[in-house]
Amino acid sequence: MERKTFPMKSQKRIALLAHDNTKTDLVQWAKDNKERLAHHELFATGSTGEALEDELGVEVRKLLSGPLGGDLQIGGKISEGDIDFLVFFLDPLTALSHNSDVQALLRMAVLWNIPVACDRASADFMITSPLMDEEYQRLLTEEIDTYGG
Repeated sequence: MERKTFPMKSQKRIALLAHDNTKTDLVQWAKDNKERLAHHELFATGSTGEALEDELGVEVRKLLSGPLGGDLQIGGKISEGDIDFLVFFLDPLTALSHNSDVQALLRMAVLWNIPVACDRASADFMITSPLMDEEYQRLLTEEIDTYGG
């Protein structure tokens, strides 16, 4: 299978999402990593974005609430090359009415080969990686025809 590369700049575009029962954990994680996140562009859905903006004191690009289409908006931004990194603190013990949207979002992240952290330990390992502050060339399969070319 032939591969293409897709550039990721040193300033990452990071989507921060959380299910209701994990929002507090995500906000605390972001607070603990405020300095590391400060020079990246942050995106979030609904009330998670508001809570992050209040806690961090930095601009967070807020989209719709997850159940109202925010998860799908993030997935769309991934496919457009506008998101480089996804932190999505999942709640594996609660049934979600919008589970199909969450699955679609995770599928897009894997398809477009972006880093995904679904819990604090993974997020800690990724945010402290030297690659977070460097340019990086993601490999994509040939089926993904980036920018029509």
